[in-house]
Amino acid sequence: MKHLLCISLALLAALGCAGKSYGTRTVRIESGGRSMKIKVLKPKETSGPVPGILWIHGGGYMLGGTYMLGMTCAPMLAERFGAVVVFPDYRLAWQSPYPAALEDCYAALEWMYAQADELGIDRSRIVVGGESAGGGLTAALCIYARDKGEIPIAAQFPLYPMLDSKDTASSADNHGRVWNTKRNHWGWRHYLGDDYGSGTESKYASAARETDYSDLPPCYTFVQDGEPFYQETQDFVEKLQSAGVDAKVDVYHGDLYAFDMLQPGKEQSKLARERLCEEFERLISKQNE
Repeated sequence: MKHLLCISLALLAALGCAGKSYGTRTVRIESGGRSMKIKVLKPKETSGPVPGILWIHGGGYMLGGTYMLGMTCAPMLAERFGAVVVFPDYRLAWQSPYPAALEDCYAALEWMYAQADELGIDRSRIVVGGESAGGGLTAALCIYARDKGEIPIAAQFPLYPMLDSKDTASSADNHGRVWNTKRNHWGWRHYLGDDYGSGTESKYASAARETDYSDLPPCYTFVQDGEPFYQETQDFVEKLQSAGVDAKVDVYHGDLYAFDMLQPGKEQSKLARERLCEEFERLISKQNE
């Protein structure tokens, strides 16, 4: 745990947020009987409503917070597409197990949708994304929002998502760098609490338990073939495709979890983020067709 936290803090020092054309502010909203902090990254000038990005941080459901904004892909997407980013400080599993994190993320989505005019967001172009556990929450939130039928999500970007609470072909006996089988079990055990290993996990907790993938938002993701989340990412995309959903995954070679954040200067990381931008533009532009 200390090792992962040190990596997070080092990356925070190394990477910045969006440039001078953006302002960052902190707001608080009510969720789960508490005041939840949200960071908002917003262009200082716009010529009309812009895409809105709800970006959810990673950390195995156990680590992380709003201090991670500068490490993620969100500032890059904001700069490239003039978007507004909403970045929630959801409850971590060691504080409160499922459904606390999902409740907080949905509360942030509700706030974002309600405040769209004030934020300058186009309600038809609200997307959700995140890395690792944030990717798992992205997928779960899209399923939850679809089932509630209150807020439309235009696209989802669950990057190397933590989706499956059960061992898969790639998460079992995995000794990859930074994240591995032992840490994966640790994260799921705390997130699911008494439901861990029960076989009755909710699809809103472990999105891999979903059986109906119809009418979910278009999806783009990437993953490395040696990290724990490789198989569940592949399975998720294939199930979306089988349900007629526009879904794509790019697979890179390696076993470094969060490679794009940990090695941002590497050619593979640059390519992965460029491909994300290409797919973001493609999926967002479809909303105007």
